[in-house]
Amino acid sequence: MSRLRIFAERNPTLPVLTKHKHEAIAAELKKIGVAFEQWKPARPVKPGDAPEKVMAAYQADIDRLVAAHGFQSVDVVSIAPDHPDRALLRAKFLDEHSHKEDEVRFFVAGSGLFSLHVGESVYEVLCEAGDLISVPDGTTHWFDMGPAPSFVAIRFFTQPDGWVGHFTGSDIARQFPRYE
Repeated sequence: MSRLRIFAERNPTLPVLTKHKHEAIAAELKKIGVAFEQWKPARPVKPGDAPEKVMAAYQADIDRLVAAHGFQSVDVVSIAPDHPDRALLRAKFLDEHSHKEDEVRFFVAGSGLFSLHVGESVYEVLCEAGDLISVPDGTTHWFDMGPAPSFVAIRFFTQPDGWVGHFTGSDIARQFPRYE
């Protein structure tokens, strides 16, 4: 079940707000400029399906986003619990960083945990199958796929170098719960 927990940045142990309903999550995230949507496939897909089949199942939503935001490329990433580089991949974006373009991810299967540091709050968003999240460029955040990552996601890019992480050097991400 998707979830939003909002923490005061100085208190990573007790959320000040928790939401589980998609409409309520979307409404809270909209206040900070983050889009959160639910998509349904036009035809069934599963982990292990070819990227072309995955994208075809969501083509109408993909086309809508590309037209609205000018994305130049769209791809499918799939990471399984037995991936030989899973620890390295997990560690790559565990520290607070930002990007020069929106980070837009749609979870076809599995899950991942986005934590957004906005003002004096941390918005922890557990994304699961069917969830799309769009984190605005410049928003400091971190992403945790867990120690045994298992997800298939569609990624949207405007520029080839736009997804490069610009790390803040802050240790705030280490103070908040990991996705275990």
